[in-house]
Amino acid sequence: MALCTVALAVLVMTLVTLMGAAKAYAAEAPVGLGVAGTYSALGGSAVTNTGPSVLDGNVGVFEGTSITGFPPGIIGGVKHSADAHAESAQAATTIAYNDAKGRAPTATYTADPAELGGQTLVAGVYKADVSAGLTGTLTLDGQDDLNSVFIFQVGSTLTTATDSSVKLINGAQACNVFWQIGSSATLGVRTDFVGTVLALASITANTDAVIDGRLLARNGAVTLDSNVFQSQFVRKPRLARRPS
Repeated sequence: MALCTVALAVLVMTLVTLMGAAKAYAAEAPVGLGVAGTYSALGGSAVTNTGPSVLDGNVGVFEGTSITGFPPGIIGGVKHSADAHAESAQAATTIAYNDAKGRAPTATYTADPAELGGQTLVAGVYKADVSAGLTGTLTLDGQDDLNSVFIFQVGSTLTTATDSSVKLINGAQACNVFWQIGSSATLGVRTDFVGTVLALASITANTDAVIDGRLLARNGAVTLDSNVFQSQFVRKPRLARRPS
Protein backbone atom coordinates (compact mmCIF):
# COMPACT_ATOMS: atom_id res chain seq x y z
CA MET A 1 0.00 0.00 0.00
CA ALA A 2 2.83 2.37 0.90
CA LEU A 3 4.49 1.66 -2.43
CA CYS A 4 1.25 2.45 -4.23
CA THR A 5 0.96 5.72 -2.30
CA VAL A 6 4.52 6.68 -3.20
CA ALA A 7 3.96 5.74 -6.83
CA LEU A 8 0.77 7.80 -6.92
CA ALA A 9 2.56 10.78 -5.39
CA VAL A 10 5.35 10.52 -7.96
CA LEU A 11 2.78 10.30 -10.76
CA VAL A 12 0.94 13.38 -9.49
CA MET A 13 4.20 15.33 -9.17
CA THR A 14 5.20 14.29 -12.69
CA LEU A 15 1.86 15.39 -14.12
CA VAL A 16 2.04 18.72 -12.31
CA THR A 17 5.57 19.26 -13.63
CA LEU A 18 4.56 18.39 -17.17
CA MET A 19 1.48 20.61 -17.00
CA GLY A 20 3.60 23.47 -15.71
CA ALA A 21 6.13 22.96 -18.48
CA ALA A 22 3.37 22.81 -21.08
CA LYS A 23 1.89 26.03 -19.72
CA ALA A 24 5.26 27.79 -19.86
CA TYR A 25 5.87 26.35 -23.32
CA ALA A 26 2.56 27.69 -24.60
CA ALA A 27 3.24 31.08 -23.02
CA GLU A 28 6.27 31.94 -25.21
CA ALA A 29 5.88 35.66 -25.89
CA PRO A 30 5.97 37.00 -29.44
CA VAL A 31 9.00 38.99 -30.53
CA GLY A 32 8.24 42.69 -30.27
CA LEU A 33 8.83 44.48 -33.57
CA GLY A 34 8.01 48.05 -32.62
CA VAL A 35 7.97 50.43 -35.57
CA ALA A 36 9.67 47.76 -37.72
CA GLY A 37 6.32 45.97 -37.72
CA THR A 38 4.96 48.61 -40.11
CA TYR A 39 7.44 47.54 -42.81
CA SER A 40 7.08 44.89 -45.47
CA ALA A 41 10.72 45.27 -46.50
CA LEU A 42 13.54 47.01 -44.64
CA GLY A 43 17.15 46.91 -45.77
CA GLY A 44 20.41 48.02 -44.25
CA SER A 45 22.15 48.89 -47.50
CA ALA A 46 19.41 48.87 -50.16
CA VAL A 47 16.01 47.60 -51.25
CA THR A 48 15.88 46.49 -54.87
CA ASN A 49 12.81 45.29 -56.75
CA THR A 50 12.25 43.74 -60.17
CA GLY A 51 8.78 43.23 -61.62
CA PRO A 52 5.26 43.96 -60.31
CA SER A 53 5.78 43.23 -56.62
CA VAL A 54 2.99 44.28 -54.26
CA LEU A 55 3.91 45.28 -50.70
CA ASP A 56 1.19 46.27 -48.24
CA GLY A 57 3.46 47.96 -45.68
CA ASN A 58 6.28 50.46 -45.61
CA VAL A 59 9.53 50.02 -47.50
CA GLY A 60 12.72 51.49 -46.11
CA VAL A 61 16.49 51.52 -45.89
CA PHE A 62 19.02 52.73 -43.33
CA GLU A 63 21.98 53.47 -43.29
CA GLY A 64 21.93 52.95 -47.05
CA THR A 65 19.83 55.23 -49.26
CA SER A 66 18.91 53.19 -52.34
CA ILE A 67 15.35 52.00 -52.95
CA THR A 68 14.77 51.01 -56.58
CA GLY A 69 12.11 49.24 -58.64
CA PHE A 70 9.02 51.12 -57.41
CA PRO A 71 7.40 51.34 -59.89
CA PRO A 72 6.78 48.82 -61.31
CA GLY A 73 6.52 47.55 -57.73
CA ILE A 74 3.64 48.91 -55.64
CA ILE A 75 4.10 50.13 -52.06
CA GLY A 76 0.95 50.20 -49.94
CA GLY A 77 2.66 52.11 -47.15
CA VAL A 78 5.33 54.80 -47.21
CA LYS A 79 8.83 54.77 -48.66
CA HIS A 80 11.52 55.76 -46.14
CA SER A 81 15.06 56.28 -47.43
CA ALA A 82 17.64 56.99 -44.74
CA ASP A 83 15.21 59.11 -42.74
CA ALA A 84 14.43 59.12 -39.02
CA HIS A 85 11.60 56.60 -39.43
CA ALA A 86 13.84 54.10 -41.19
CA GLU A 87 16.54 54.65 -38.58
CA SER A 88 14.04 53.90 -35.81
CA ALA A 89 12.86 50.82 -37.68
CA GLN A 90 16.42 49.53 -37.97
CA ALA A 91 16.94 50.10 -34.25
CA ALA A 92 13.75 48.16 -33.55
CA THR A 93 14.89 45.39 -35.89
CA THR A 94 18.15 45.05 -33.97
CA ILE A 95 16.25 44.76 -30.69
CA ALA A 96 13.90 42.17 -32.18
CA TYR A 97 16.80 40.21 -33.69
CA ASN A 98 18.60 40.04 -30.35
CA ASP A 99 15.39 39.08 -28.56
CA ALA A 100 14.71 36.20 -30.95
CA LYS A 101 18.33 35.06 -30.82
CA GLY A 102 18.34 35.07 -27.03
CA ARG A 103 15.31 32.81 -26.53
CA ALA A 104 16.00 29.40 -24.99
CA PRO A 105 15.46 26.69 -27.64
CA THR A 106 12.95 23.93 -27.08
CA ALA A 107 14.54 21.86 -29.85
CA THR A 108 17.93 21.99 -31.58
CA TYR A 109 18.94 20.74 -35.03
CA THR A 110 22.61 19.89 -35.42
CA ALA A 111 22.53 18.76 -39.06
CA ASP A 112 23.88 21.17 -41.69
CA PRO A 113 21.59 22.12 -43.23
CA ALA A 114 18.73 21.39 -40.87
CA GLU A 115 15.87 20.30 -43.14
CA LEU A 116 12.54 21.73 -42.03
CA GLY A 117 10.43 20.38 -44.87
CA GLY A 118 8.05 17.52 -44.15
CA GLN A 119 7.71 18.41 -40.47
CA THR A 120 4.73 19.45 -38.38
CA LEU A 121 5.82 21.61 -35.43
CA VAL A 122 3.93 22.99 -32.46
CA ALA A 123 4.69 26.30 -30.77
CA GLY A 124 8.24 26.66 -29.54
CA VAL A 125 11.76 27.87 -30.25
CA TYR A 126 13.63 25.84 -32.86
CA LYS A 127 17.37 26.29 -33.27
CA ALA A 128 19.50 25.25 -36.26
CA ASP A 129 23.12 25.34 -35.15
CA VAL A 130 24.39 26.14 -38.65
CA SER A 131 22.15 26.56 -41.71
CA ALA A 132 18.54 25.61 -42.42
CA GLY A 133 16.74 24.52 -45.56
CA LEU A 134 13.12 24.06 -46.53
CA THR A 135 12.10 21.67 -49.28
CA GLY A 136 8.42 20.78 -49.51
CA THR A 137 6.09 21.91 -46.75
CA LEU A 138 6.71 22.93 -43.14
CA THR A 139 3.47 22.84 -41.14
CA LEU A 140 3.05 24.97 -38.03
CA ASP A 141 0.29 23.70 -35.73
CA GLY A 142 -1.18 26.26 -33.35
CA GLN A 143 -3.13 23.57 -31.48
CA ASP A 144 -6.18 25.86 -31.37
CA ASP A 145 -4.20 28.63 -29.65
CA LEU A 146 -4.29 31.93 -31.55
CA ASN A 147 -1.39 33.15 -29.40
CA SER A 148 0.95 30.26 -30.23
CA VAL A 149 4.44 31.54 -31.06
CA PHE A 150 7.02 29.94 -33.35
CA ILE A 151 10.62 31.19 -33.31
CA PHE A 152 13.33 29.80 -35.58
CA GLN A 153 16.97 30.55 -34.77
CA VAL A 154 19.34 29.86 -37.67
CA GLY A 155 23.07 30.19 -37.08
CA SER A 156 23.97 30.93 -40.68
CA THR A 157 21.77 30.87 -43.80
CA LEU A 158 18.16 29.98 -44.54
CA THR A 159 17.37 28.69 -48.04
CA THR A 160 13.98 27.55 -49.31
CA ALA A 161 13.57 25.43 -52.42
CA THR A 162 11.39 26.17 -55.44
CA ASP A 163 7.68 25.66 -54.64
CA SER A 164 8.32 25.15 -50.94
CA SER A 165 5.83 26.43 -48.38
CA VAL A 166 5.07 27.13 -44.75
CA LYS A 167 1.53 26.10 -43.81
CA LEU A 168 -0.40 27.35 -40.78
CA ILE A 169 -3.04 25.15 -39.15
CA ASN A 170 -5.24 25.12 -36.05
CA GLY A 171 -4.97 28.79 -35.19
CA ALA A 172 -1.30 29.47 -35.92
CA GLN A 173 -0.85 33.11 -36.96
CA ALA A 174 1.68 34.56 -39.39
CA CYS A 175 2.25 37.50 -37.03
CA ASN A 176 3.56 35.06 -34.41
CA VAL A 177 6.18 33.37 -36.60
CA PHE A 178 9.74 34.73 -36.45
CA TRP A 179 12.96 33.73 -38.25
CA GLN A 180 16.24 34.98 -36.76
CA ILE A 181 18.93 34.42 -39.38
CA GLY A 182 22.62 34.72 -38.48
CA SER A 183 23.63 35.50 -42.06
CA SER A 184 21.36 35.71 -45.12
CA ALA A 185 17.99 34.29 -46.19
CA THR A 186 16.99 33.21 -49.69
CA LEU A 187 13.39 32.38 -50.58
CA GLY A 188 13.15 30.18 -53.65
CA VAL A 189 10.97 30.65 -56.72
CA ARG A 190 7.25 30.44 -55.85
CA THR A 191 7.96 29.83 -52.18
CA ASP A 192 4.87 30.44 -50.05
CA PHE A 193 6.51 31.82 -46.91
CA VAL A 194 5.15 32.78 -43.52
CA GLY A 195 6.65 34.94 -40.79
CA THR A 196 8.96 37.85 -40.10
CA VAL A 197 12.54 37.32 -41.25
CA LEU A 198 15.16 39.11 -39.13
CA ALA A 199 18.44 38.67 -40.99
CA LEU A 200 21.84 39.97 -39.94
CA ALA A 201 22.97 40.29 -43.57
CA SER A 202 20.74 40.18 -46.68
CA ILE A 203 17.41 38.73 -47.79
CA THR A 204 16.50 37.65 -51.33
CA ALA A 205 12.97 36.73 -52.43
CA ASN A 206 13.10 35.04 -55.81
CA THR A 207 10.48 35.21 -58.56
CA ASP A 208 6.84 34.90 -57.43
CA ALA A 209 7.64 34.10 -53.81
CA VAL A 210 4.71 35.09 -51.58
CA ILE A 211 5.50 36.46 -48.13
CA ASP A 212 2.88 36.45 -45.39
CA GLY A 213 5.12 38.51 -43.14
CA ARG A 214 8.08 40.86 -43.37
CA LEU A 215 11.65 40.85 -44.63
CA LEU A 216 13.90 42.88 -42.31
CA ALA A 217 17.64 42.93 -43.05
CA ARG A 218 19.94 44.65 -40.57
CA ASN A 219 23.09 45.23 -42.64
CA GLY A 220 22.57 44.03 -46.20
CA ALA A 221 20.05 44.45 -49.00
CA VAL A 222 16.53 43.17 -49.50
CA THR A 223 16.15 41.99 -53.09
CA LEU A 224 12.67 41.34 -54.51
CA ASP A 225 11.35 39.89 -57.77
CA SER A 226 7.62 39.91 -58.53
CA ASN A 227 6.61 39.13 -54.95
CA VAL A 228 3.37 39.59 -53.04
CA PHE A 229 3.47 40.64 -49.38
CA GLN A 230 0.86 40.54 -46.69
CA SER A 231 2.40 41.82 -43.51
CA GLN A 232 0.29 44.17 -41.48
CA PHE A 233 -2.65 42.37 -39.95
CA VAL A 234 -3.39 39.36 -37.76
CA ARG A 235 -6.12 36.94 -38.89
CA LYS A 236 -6.50 38.56 -42.27
CA PRO A 237 -7.30 36.18 -45.17
CA ARG A 238 -4.14 35.53 -47.13
CA LEU A 239 -3.79 37.19 -50.50
CA ALA A 240 -4.03 35.08 -53.60
CA ARG A 241 -0.97 34.77 -55.77
CA ARG A 242 -0.51 37.48 -58.35
CA PRO A 243 -1.93 36.29 -61.71
CA SER A 244 0.82 35.26 -64.11
